[in-house]
Amino acid sequence: MPNKMIITCALSGAETTKAQAPALPVTPEELAASAEEACRAGASIVHLHARNADGTPTADVKIFKAAMDLIRKKCDVVIELTTGGAVGMTPEERIAPVALKPDMASLDCGTVNFGNDYIINTLPIMRQFALEMNKHGVRPTLECFDVSHVQSSHILIKEGLLKPPYHYGFVMNVPGALSLSVKTLSYMIDQMPPESYFTVMGVGRAHLPGIYGAIAAGGFIRVGFEDNIYYSKGRLAKSNAEFVERAVRITKEADLEIAKPGDVRKMFALKE
Repeated sequence: MPNKMIITCALSGAETTKAQAPALPVTPEELAASAEEACRAGASIVHLHARNADGTPTADVKIFKAAMDLIRKKCDVVIELTTGGAVGMTPEERIAPVALKPDMASLDCGTVNFGNDYIINTLPIMRQFALEMNKHGVRPTLECFDVSHVQSSHILIKEGLLKPPYHYGFVMNVPGALSLSVKTLSYMIDQMPPESYFTVMGVGRAHLPGIYGAIAAGGFIRVGFEDNIYYSKGRLAKSNAEFVERAVRITKEADLEIAKPGDVRKMFALKE
């Protein structure tokens, strides 16, 4: 589907707090309202984390379901759940929400330093997650924080646990992981198998370079509070929709069309 730009909005993540970004959506109601605004602005996918009432991250299936149900009542955006969860969660906790049968879910393809912390993703964990996603008809986004993660995904492909079309999420500029540059992004792309798409996720200061890099390299864009809380230097974003609106403007200036949720479902062969 040439000339179509898919924009994903990562609504909240697991680490950012309202003290850091007052506009951060936390409750199911806030997440649903933010998802609707992002969809209206031009996002065709929302990446969803869940929070407890006190704002701490959770993998509680009931809270995920509440948010998903509210989002589906408000708009037809493609819902992608996290299975990365948060630092300290067990693999069993992280994968549990996939039973809700979202359209898509992230599948971290390797262990990664995450600032002063780390998130463990061994090959057995990756296999477990791929099997569970296959069981529920969920399309994985293969999140890669390093070149070796892209290469690790090939093991699951050879074992028949992943089927095309493949969608990679290149998470760039996480402290302790791979930085974003023309060379690093190009090398990540070079490691992908045939029948692959990719989305660039520029974290922090790599937010805007990630947008331009995705357009230049023929990939897709992710924006949102999970990846960055500042719209510009020293100025907090007012909403997730504000990030999406800028991505839409830049995309249109590059003479690309904005993909609709229906385009994503067709392109990624998602279940009806």
